[in-house]
Amino acid sequence: MPTAIQDLLKVDDDSFPYIYEENHTVKLQSGPGLVRLNVYRPKTQAKCPVLITYGPYGKDIPYKDFLPHSFHDLNPEHQSVHSAFEVPDPEYWTKEGYAIVRADEVGTGQSPGICDTMSKSTSEAFAEVIQWAADQHWSTGKVGLLGISYFAGTQWRVAARRPRGLAAIVPYEGMADYYRDRCRHGGILTAPFLKFWMDRQVKSNLYGLPGKAARNWGPDTIEGDLSEEELQANLRDQAVDNAQHFFRDDEYYASRDYSLEDIDVPLLSVGNWGSIVVHLRGNIEGYLNAGSQYKFLRFTAGRHDLPFYSKAEVEVQKSFLSAFLKDDDYAGWKTGKMPKVDLILRQGMIQYDSHAAATGEVYSRRAENEWPLARTDYTKYYLTPQKILTSEEPSTPSHHTRLSYRALTVPDDNEYIRFETAAATQQVEITGHIVARVHVSVTPDLGGPIPKDIDIFLTIRHWSADGKEIFFTGPIGNPVPVSKGWQRVSLRKINTEHPNHRAYRPHRDFFSTDVQPVLPGEIYPVDVEIWPTNLILNPGEKLSLEISGGDTQGVGIFSHESPERCPERFGGMNYIHFGPGHLNYVVLPVIPVK
Repeated sequence: MPTAIQDLLKVDDDSFPYIYEENHTVKLQSGPGLVRLNVYRPKTQAKCPVLITYGPYGKDIPYKDFLPHSFHDLNPEHQSVHSAFEVPDPEYWTKEGYAIVRADEVGTGQSPGICDTMSKSTSEAFAEVIQWAADQHWSTGKVGLLGISYFAGTQWRVAARRPRGLAAIVPYEGMADYYRDRCRHGGILTAPFLKFWMDRQVKSNLYGLPGKAARNWGPDTIEGDLSEEELQANLRDQAVDNAQHFFRDDEYYASRDYSLEDIDVPLLSVGNWGSIVVHLRGNIEGYLNAGSQYKFLRFTAGRHDLPFYSKAEVEVQKSFLSAFLKDDDYAGWKTGKMPKVDLILRQGMIQYDSHAAATGEVYSRRAENEWPLARTDYTKYYLTPQKILTSEEPSTPSHHTRLSYRALTVPDDNEYIRFETAAATQQVEITGHIVARVHVSVTPDLGGPIPKDIDIFLTIRHWSADGKEIFFTGPIGNPVPVSKGWQRVSLRKINTEHPNHRAYRPHRDFFSTDVQPVLPGEIYPVDVEIWPTNLILNPGEKLSLEISGGDTQGVGIFSHESPERCPERFGGMNYIHFGPGHLNYVVLPVIPVK
């Protein structure tokens, strides 16, 4: 590492319509390593508010190289030579009077040190970058955060640290809970996604990795390449670490925890109804639990990349940031003119992979005053042995009945039990949190090992009047169902005393002390959280609830297959039980039609 790190700074105020400064260096006080960052700022302003992103994807990797098809589909107003994946475009935002700061996370890009994504050290370094930006001569001292996915999730954690200068955050599709939202749904490891994400998004941009320039993956590391041994020593791999840890009271997870209540800056949380496997829950929980005086929840639909750059969404971003970074509240965020909750309403059979569906532009909006909606009618739909889903409580059967399904399955197996409603006779809106209660058991296969646990996978689907499934647009443009839920039965214990516990969203601590036995033949009542959703059911349409022993269609790359889910632990046959004391149901948040 050079001794005169300030000599690395390059300034260009001639080639672009903004001043471009490359590789500013922030010496960290919180730990070893350095943060290098780029600054893009207006030529016409002496001081301006700042928008910052901090992450591992490469501040110098052009969007067009990082994900060409996504860049191609973007609103052209946000396509420029310095566009980068999931972050604000400098050319657009400098015209709006903002400075853009884009930082390489420690251990990636041009920032030397240990790469430990989403960790305590990540948040601490990010906080220092925010304070650095607030103190610069070209800064007004007000800093905002704006970005998608990783660049949204980091916002919750750093805002809870309350760094000097932070004035507002806008997390678009950003998980808030590392354990529950991202890594272990209901306690079940999302191993394939974590490996894919680490390999493509992070390891490809490690500090000192050889050959990046040759692959059009940004410039090579300024100080030169590192050996394979050095690269491995500097990397904390999420895929490996999550596979080695199981509970929230493990130091690995505990070190990444924080309190959403500590967030006090104005926030606009934007969740996507189609992001049913990684981000949506975090946007809602972040909004509900943040301690901010000014906080707003907005929903989109479509792919995870395109809505953020759409004209309508950018106008909302601009008005919010103007209110809290420029003290120009022309839209009325501080005066109550803007809704606290802004719903996008999913209705009709829209081709999921059309441009209109991918950008969310086909749906209408409705303003609300709170979340969950106060007028919600939490309605039980009961599961019957005839595979019917009905709002009429069935009479208590005099005998015991059960339905069976394989305990270990993958999407291609097409193995599940589906319960279906009758066709709707009138329009029905479902908006909010969902929970299901199922009574399950497991028995070993003939001559097979003794199973020790059960993984429950639930899916809600939407069917047209002619029997075709109505798919929605998933994060990468894939077809997704209404919503999904997961629960490992050994981690079924609910903490009803926790302040965040609700009947419609049971709270689990997922502590090592919460593990409960699962014995063959024993019947266990389990409440399963299904992620929040919205849809409008038209006359003639139906809903179904699917239960299976593994992922089914719609999970995409966010599947849950791993060595954990082995036949020795999860094999055999699973059952849903009906009979005296075994009432199975899903509670749907029905909104009365005005």
